[in-house]
Amino acid sequence: MKAILYIGHGTRSKKGAVEIRAFIDKVKARIDVPIQELSFLELTEPLIEEGFEKCVEQGAKEIDVVPLFLLAAGHVKRDIPEALSSLIAKYPTIPVKIKNPFGVQEVILDAVAELIKDSAGEVIPSDRLLIVGVGSSDRDVHVNFGRIADGIGRRLGPEKVSVCYFAATEPRLSAGLEYISEGALGRVIVVPYMLFSGLLLAELNKIVRIRQKEGQRILCTPALSNHNVIEDIVIERALCE
Repeated sequence: MKAILYIGHGTRSKKGAVEIRAFIDKVKARIDVPIQELSFLELTEPLIEEGFEKCVEQGAKEIDVVPLFLLAAGHVKRDIPEALSSLIAKYPTIPVKIKNPFGVQEVILDAVAELIKDSAGEVIPSDRLLIVGVGSSDRDVHVNFGRIADGIGRRLGPEKVSVCYFAATEPRLSAGLEYISEGALGRVIVVPYMLFSGLLLAELNKIVRIRQKEGQRILCTPALSNHNVIEDIVIERALCE
């Protein structure tokens, strides 16, 4: 019997945890697989080991692992395989297949552009976009965010598109905000490139609200899971061979 184990990052945000569970409930309802469990890498229970064991207890004969991550960085390349390695050794007769993260896809960039339009209306040439990532020391992340910025820029045609990060690499959020705001004649549209709500997105929204009170024309778009295409991608990852 086949099982799907979804793995999210985890969050200290109660709102974020509720959001991801509701999201996965919608995914489960669209997939005809008897065993489906959600687990987390850290911060939120159940952790990966408990989710894996739940699959086994329900009679899983094969387990497909679906990482709920946008890009391949340290968590996907190292942390998830390490967390699974002892479980794979413990249950050598159960094949485990780890699916790829979402990657930079045209349909995701289309969805981001739509989320921006839903939040900000039509983007005009004097507007600027600041794409905010969580951050990683992995070099591929910089390359991928460059592709993301180029793709969204082509779709919307703002005056300027730049990227910054919360942690682990430069430029950081404060520097990114100053850079994109300097000399801006139109709006600054902040785009969190994150799947779900959490403490980082709450912090970002707080910073944006402070700047709004100070008179800046700035707004923040919602997390990417607000677009239906993300649900479709998770389902595609779960069902692909």
